[in-house]
Amino acid sequence: MTAPSLPTTSAVGAARRFRGDRRGSAAVQFAFIAPLFFALLFAIIESSMVFFAGQILETGTADSARLFLTHQAQDTNMTKDAFFKNVCDRISMLFDCNKLVVSVKAYPAGTPIPTADLASPIVNGTFVNNATYDMPQPGQTAVVRAYYQWPLFVTGLGFNMSDLTGSKKLLVATAAFRVEPN
Repeated sequence: MTAPSLPTTSAVGAARRFRGDRRGSAAVQFAFIAPLFFALLFAIIESSMVFFAGQILETGTADSARLFLTHQAQDTNMTKDAFFKNVCDRISMLFDCNKLVVSVKAYPAGTPIPTADLASPIVNGTFVNNATYDMPQPGQTAVVRAYYQWPLFVTGLGFNMSDLTGSKKLLVATAAFRVEPN
């Protein structure tokens, strides 16, 4: 009856050898951690891209709005399409201009800007386009806004910064100023 004890001894020895063998444990640990690591890495990259794109949009909008501030747009009687092209040329390295919306509003000198005009253009997760083009005159207050629906990709991993339906983030750039007198 010694035969049945032999496999038990052999099984115990095999378990001891398996427990003592550490080869491959780093690969197993990495397999557990890798999905979380890569999800965090991609979320950081996407957040950085959104902030970078927002800064590019802000800079392009401010630079184009300066055309109104310094009367260059008024002196050349710049059309809505020409102003849109000017903004687009400044940001086209990162943006698709077909998805860009630009609005220019002028307000009489000394009157406050209505808060409704500066309110969020998002209603129930949808962008409401109320873009206008008013040529600001000397002494008037001008508000130039640019909107872009930035697509998001990492939202499926649990990191969701979208404010529009369809996993998109609305980037908004605003420049408000008083147009210089002639």
